[in-house]
Amino acid sequence: MKQLQFLNALGFAGAVSVLVATPAKAQIAQVTAVKLNPTSSGIEVILETIDGKPLQAFTGKYGETFFADIITAQLRLPEGDSFRQDNPAPGIRSIEVTRLDTNSIRVKVIGEADVPTAQVTSQNRGLVVSLSTASGTATQPTSPTREPVTQVQPTQPTSPTREPVTQVQPTQPTSPTREPVTQVQPTQPTSPTREPVTQVQPTQPTSPTREPVTQIQPTQPTSPTREPVTQVQPTQPTSPTREPVNQVQPNRSTSPTVQPPRERPIELIVIAEADETGYRAPSASAGTRTNTPLRDVPQAVQVVPQQVLEDRQVTRVEEAVRSTSGVNPTSSSITTFETFNIRGFESTNILRNGLRDSSNTQIPSETANLERLEVLKGPASVLFGQGSPGGVINVVTKRPLPNPFYAAEFSIGNFSFYRGAIDLTGPLNRSQNSLYRLNASYENSNTFVDFTEIERLFVAPVVSWDISEDTKLTLEGEFIRSSFPNYRGLPAVGTVLPNPNGKIPIERNIAEPNRDFIDNNANRLGYNVEHRFSENWSLRNSFRVTLYSYEQDSFFPSNLEADNRTLTRGYSTGSSGTDNEIMATDLIGNFSTGPIDHKLLVGVELFRENNYKNKFDIGDIAPLDLFNPVYGSPNGDITFSLDNATLTRSAGFYVQDQISIFDKFKLILGGRFDFYEQQLTDKLANTETKQSEDSFSPRVGIVYQPIEPISLYASFSRSFNPTIGTGFNNELFKPETGTQYEVGVKADLLDGRLSSTFAIYQLTRQNVLTPDPRDPNFSIQTGEQRSRGVELDVSGEVLPGLKVIASYAYTDASITEDNALPVGNRLDNVPKHSAGLFATYEIQTGNLRGLGFGLGFFYVGERAGDLDNSFYLPDYFRTDAALYYRRDNFKVGLNVKNLFDIRYYEASNGSLRVFPGAPLTVQATIGLEF
Repeated sequence: MKQLQFLNALGFAGAVSVLVATPAKAQIAQVTAVKLNPTSSGIEVILETIDGKPLQAFTGKYGETFFADIITAQLRLPEGDSFRQDNPAPGIRSIEVTRLDTNSIRVKVIGEADVPTAQVTSQNRGLVVSLSTASGTATQPTSPTREPVTQVQPTQPTSPTREPVTQVQPTQPTSPTREPVTQVQPTQPTSPTREPVTQVQPTQPTSPTREPVTQIQPTQPTSPTREPVTQVQPTQPTSPTREPVNQVQPNRSTSPTVQPPRERPIELIVIAEADETGYRAPSASAGTRTNTPLRDVPQAVQVVPQQVLEDRQVTRVEEAVRSTSGVNPTSSSITTFETFNIRGFESTNILRNGLRDSSNTQIPSETANLERLEVLKGPASVLFGQGSPGGVINVVTKRPLPNPFYAAEFSIGNFSFYRGAIDLTGPLNRSQNSLYRLNASYENSNTFVDFTEIERLFVAPVVSWDISEDTKLTLEGEFIRSSFPNYRGLPAVGTVLPNPNGKIPIERNIAEPNRDFIDNNANRLGYNVEHRFSENWSLRNSFRVTLYSYEQDSFFPSNLEADNRTLTRGYSTGSSGTDNEIMATDLIGNFSTGPIDHKLLVGVELFRENNYKNKFDIGDIAPLDLFNPVYGSPNGDITFSLDNATLTRSAGFYVQDQISIFDKFKLILGGRFDFYEQQLTDKLANTETKQSEDSFSPRVGIVYQPIEPISLYASFSRSFNPTIGTGFNNELFKPETGTQYEVGVKADLLDGRLSSTFAIYQLTRQNVLTPDPRDPNFSIQTGEQRSRGVELDVSGEVLPGLKVIASYAYTDASITEDNALPVGNRLDNVPKHSAGLFATYEIQTGNLRGLGFGLGFFYVGERAGDLDNSFYLPDYFRTDAALYYRRDNFKVGLNVKNLFDIRYYEASNGSLRVFPGAPLTVQATIGLEF
């Protein structure tokens, strides 16, 4: 699984498909020896293999560290499963070769003053990483290009394509390009062209291209694909095509008849700066709507990577974000709704691949196709339009991979929990310009609450098509069928408050058996088109339509009688249907004005949501004795009905400039103008109400990086959220606004293996509705609420095999102005102190290699149960644990939540709706990859 996440960094898009390529088992190479060979310019690291099977290497750098990750390979050294040499050559501090995962190996080189120059080649003896430092480099190496892919064949050339051709002396260096990532051998430089195909003598170098993957095959040529191809013939140079050709006389000292050494197949895939496969993610799109390093974003952004989701075996977003500071659920974990408090304010802003969709809070996001979660804290209207001031959660889904991969997983647990999932991906054709991915899962379980059952079916096909070298199309679909209880919790008296009758059992259900459900149906279809005009300018257009409907038959509490045991109840039955469409178009350009670099984002977003059906009948049902329940009462007469429809339209126009000044200063300036209108139709009263408004949301932020691993930042941002209705003078309400000031420090520690963010903020919510003193039947927008806090997040790999994701938050959220509620009251469901820690350690060597242990601690402080502060939810400390074993393509695991079976409460929606947390929960999982 880990090696696949590196391929995801290439940005292959995905889309709808039910096609599945023929399975092909991964070939695992055995690395049996690691040798160091001094050279005139530095040193070579030689990984010797005995089976001659293909290798795949991923290279990257960070700070003074170069790494090469070799996948589909196992480290089988006589002396153990690791190799280390300190100070092996001048300018190089250490060389390490370790097991990264069951079937992957990492070569890590740390330079003394700078990242060493590295070239990765394949020879008969195995994989060779040639290293040199600035003091020992004999010739200039080729500067890598943006994401080059080079296919090299030592004996059989591929027919040239229409790209330009360059013939180069073996001693001519390549001119550097804008985004270097990969470097070739110092004696084989190349002249860079935009996407050339070059045929050269065996002693002549290959020209790097824009997205190189180097495949070297000893006998058979590879058919050219979308990526530029360099073809090598043993004796004949390539004739020039289309573009003009610079021909340089061959070096007289080089014999044109020398045959290159017979080489083993190798594939080099260049990725971004650092490792995204563990608990640390160096970049995200939620902070800027572009793929930007987190240390360059002047706002707190936390990422929950796929590895954390896998190790914790979570199936819901609300559980996944528990390790993120300042984020707390406001609903029960067994209901269909997913809502959160972020920095003290309730947020329903759950995006999917950067596009908003209200159904994300109505149906729990499935984790089967989840790549990672991105949490942007604070106002985000400058990027994503209307929403809560607390922040947004961006759900990033998996994308197709170019190499065939197939995985199946099955889980079983207490409360009759059963879950199965598959993940299939690979190419649809030989040229690999069409890829697919199919994720599917089915889950069925009971819960700790009586008479409740959850059933979920999920299918997510994805297809990507590289239409041309500069244009990519992604089609994506999600099809969801689910059934959840509409769980309403228990009264505060008897749970968090004393009750003379005793404690109400947490398994008590106030609903009628087999008659409480919400059946959801959701179909999402969308596309993403990316076109590159040049190396510096690109256009992205994304569209998605969601068709969502549900049927509901549920029960709710009305009042707790004076005996503190009789609960009066009501019922609600009906259905709702909503269609929404969203389209976003972004133009992204990179340019310079003197010494200042710019990344400009200009975009427009159009949104339409039609809640065409919202029809419900509400009535009373017989009361229930909470301590001696008798079920089976029929529904009473209907006391209230509603039948309405709501149509919402909005348009947003935004501009953002990411400015880099002398590499140490990063400035972000952005603004967005939104216009929206809403039309409410009451079908029973035959009335129609319209409302429209506009709003401007700015953001300004600055980052100062005194040294590369440290970022000091400060920012100002605003948000808006429409408020529907009119006041005493029949004036339309203005949008609620949120204003945030934030300062912080971001640090990359331990040679980039560990990242941390420390933030201090003040966030104010204004134009909050409060009763009008002139007439309490009307509201006036004079209310104000404020949240101040300190947050700390840490994630990454502390030691080889020891990974951690941890957080702490202090949140002081209170009412600062109100006509009904006391000023100073705490906001509900917001703990002043909260912390989370989840860590795993996997044995790296010996017979127990692959055995791992995990431990999680989650502390949530005391919270107000309502805005009146009439009661509080007690604090709790929950412990989770994990035990797993990974070997080759097999894995098995055991996850335990609430290890010590404590009684705790997740959230509250008032004095009659307190949600207990689940008791001890055990889940076993077995999985295969092939």
